[in-house]
Amino acid sequence: MNKEFILHSDVEVFSIPDGEKILLKKGMPGIITQSLGNNFTIVVEGNMYQVKGSDAEAIGEEKKSIVSNNFANKEEVWNILQTCYDPEIPVNIVDLGLVYDCTISEEKDGVSVSIQMTLTAPGCGMGPVIADEVKEKILSLHGTKSVEVELVWEPQWNQDMMSDAAKLQLGLY
Repeated sequence: MNKEFILHSDVEVFSIPDGEKILLKKGMPGIITQSLGNNFTIVVEGNMYQVKGSDAEAIGEEKKSIVSNNFANKEEVWNILQTCYDPEIPVNIVDLGLVYDCTISEEKDGVSVSIQMTLTAPGCGMGPVIADEVKEKILSLHGTKSVEVELVWEPQWNQDMMSDAAKLQLGLY
């Protein structure tokens, strides 16, 4: 993508790869390197950050949100998961093979969803940020009562877990 911008306002972002929340100041120049799901990956002063879609106006883009009008069921949960991206890799977490389990329990007052997922590297500081995004998006499905996202490390992720489409997209074939 590589689109230049000047920050229109102060904005809280997550630094990549450590996931620390920091404040970037109005007037700082940068480059949008990726716009996937409802987030942006940007580079400012040589450092990489993730900007939430709800803060897109700060970088001169339209606000982005992914909201489903559908009810929580297994198909819709998987559809939502395919809108979540590792900010360093232009492939969704499902095709990357990061989602190990998705359990949906129907209860009297709504649906509970439990996700087990991993990261491409155990030390990735963006794990909690990605997990929070997964939780937030699944909670947007009508009828969702609760969402639990657990980061697991067994089995350890490797490139063989990626879908063929992901491997093709990343030039691994």
